[in-house]
Amino acid sequence: MFRRLLIPLILVLALGTAPARAATADWGAPGPYATAVEVGAVNTLYFPRDIAGSDRRHPVIVWGNGTGGAPLVYRDLLLQWASHGFIVSAANTPMSNLGISMRAGIDALTRLDADPSSIFHGKVDLTRIGASGHSQGGAAAIVVGADSRVDSILPIQPGPLADIDDVHGPAFLMAGQNDSIVWPALVRAFYNDADHIPAIYGEVRGADHFTVVGDPGPFAAPTTAWWRFQLMDDPQARALFYGPDCGICVDRGTWSDVRRNALVPR
Repeated sequence: MFRRLLIPLILVLALGTAPARAATADWGAPGPYATAVEVGAVNTLYFPRDIAGSDRRHPVIVWGNGTGGAPLVYRDLLLQWASHGFIVSAANTPMSNLGISMRAGIDALTRLDADPSSIFHGKVDLTRIGASGHSQGGAAAIVVGADSRVDSILPIQPGPLADIDDVHGPAFLMAGQNDSIVWPALVRAFYNDADHIPAIYGEVRGADHFTVVGDPGPFAAPTTAWWRFQLMDDPQARALFYGPDCGICVDRGTWSDVRRNALVPR
């Protein structure tokens, strides 16, 4: 009888003294901010709804659409980022490759940040800017990555008309395993050429070229984590990409291929 009571007691004590494990963030879940959308002539803004009363400055992500696309097509993904505290400036153009409207979005937010009558006055973190986009817009993100104001890029299934040699910040290049429009090999070519910057290649298992459209599905969590890491210095998000226990490196459920170049900190 005493033995039967003693064993559960030992187990309780052992469990009670075991080190607590850090909770794993659900990057695909909406963030803490309610969101709003403001459609302009050149760019559409997705941002925290109560930004005027915010006690902080919010990092910026500029976005480029795929060929023939509009920000509305990617609304769910852009609102996901806004819910995590980012100001997303999406170019209102179906032909984004040159990145002109994306750069104009940075210029516009610079003016709004300086305008006392704007809800964005003093709320835009112009020292933390990322560039992203899909397909042709992914190529545009690479083009805009040459801008000295842009800290990091996240091209999603980027088209070929860009030169990553001009990019100066870290890059996360995403491909779709079943993409028959922008083949994974084309995205890997950008990765292979990015030997002057920290670069990561991630191939989403089972994804085709349009998986990110509408409900972004498997693209929501890793893209959110990338921006939380790059533009907010979130240590949990960093561990998904950098370090010896790189989260995406061991997640074979989401990724069919992950590569990190020699400049990515181990």
